[in-house]
Amino acid sequence: MKDFNYFAPTEIVFGCGRVKETGALASRFGKKALLVTVPEFPAIAPLYKRVKESLAAAGIEVCHYDGVIPNPTTEVVTAGTKLARSFGADLVIGLGGGSSMDTAKAIAVEATHPGTAWDYLHYTAGPTEKTLPIIAIGTTAGTGSQTTPCSVITNTAKKDKSAIWHKNIFPKIAVVDPELTVSMPAPVTAQTGFDAFCHNFEAYIAVNSNPLVEIMAVEAIKIIAEYLPRAYNNGTDLEARSRMAWADTLGGLTNASAGVTLPHGLGMQIGGHCPQVTHGQALAVQYPEFTRFTWRSAVKKFAVMGRIFNPALNGTSDEEAAEKSCEAVDRFLKKIGLWIDLKSLRVTKEDIREIADCGQVLGDYKNNPRVATIPEMYDLLMRCYERV
Repeated sequence: MKDFNYFAPTEIVFGCGRVKETGALASRFGKKALLVTVPEFPAIAPLYKRVKESLAAAGIEVCHYDGVIPNPTTEVVTAGTKLARSFGADLVIGLGGGSSMDTAKAIAVEATHPGTAWDYLHYTAGPTEKTLPIIAIGTTAGTGSQTTPCSVITNTAKKDKSAIWHKNIFPKIAVVDPELTVSMPAPVTAQTGFDAFCHNFEAYIAVNSNPLVEIMAVEAIKIIAEYLPRAYNNGTDLEARSRMAWADTLGGLTNASAGVTLPHGLGMQIGGHCPQVTHGQALAVQYPEFTRFTWRSAVKKFAVMGRIFNPALNGTSDEEAAEKSCEAVDRFLKKIGLWIDLKSLRVTKEDIREIADCGQVLGDYKNNPRVATIPEMYDLLMRCYERV
């Protein structure tokens, strides 16, 4: 066995109804909390009220920053940072999907360090232990941000989507309450759920994978294959929601240790250049071509995945199961409404050229079993442009 390290310091508070414990959990870290969310809308308003009431009951003063947007930008982070500083926040609570949790992490950095969060990206020394404590409460099941040392932000001026990746932004506590995901619309359920699959599968096949990651990833893939279609078709199926919340959490733990591969690196560039494309869409649009590009370089692991999605492959050779895993992923994408192409996402051929040229800015591509060149990235993306 190869040498490896595994580090996952986040306390996980898992279970239906456990969001009510937010105040008691937050009281460990101070008396002033910055709550970071998207703007309030009717479906989410009761949750915001419950969290604020829990915090108030624990004697915690709350300042609510509701300026989060999908693909959060450096401007969004700086606006939240100004509130955190003027309020004197002791901790930051990210409540929502990956965008809210990532924004909360970036604010926790920028509020306590010189410059901006952008100055502490993955290729720098990163933020120090001065970073404010973070509590992450997810309302989607896919990003895994509640258990990762990652905060994804976009610099619109540079058309660059990148990330802080450092142990000091691991949330202190992750509250994983499956009940909070019940109100997710079907398209969001599909996009975030497929992201959970990508986190786990890419960590599983990654060059940096390890035995612990492999165990967790395979378990998560099994859950997603069975329960994501159920959650997609019936949002009130609490068993499916609970299983997906666990698979999502596993995805954070696997990603935190082994990282992700080619689709995430390219997906970040798609989001940076074309912010109308969600992260889940940016991944789903690539996967039919990504699987065909990569399977020969990780036959045994693609075979495992193929047999999970298509048990009829259990009696076949690894080679056949791996090759046919590509078709199994295609069918799965169709089942959850994510059989999409770049053209329908309003990504132009000119955009594709720019995206491919930036495809090696992030190091995720090096973690793929087959390392892609810029021309290969361009060819892969062009084959995603229009799909029948």
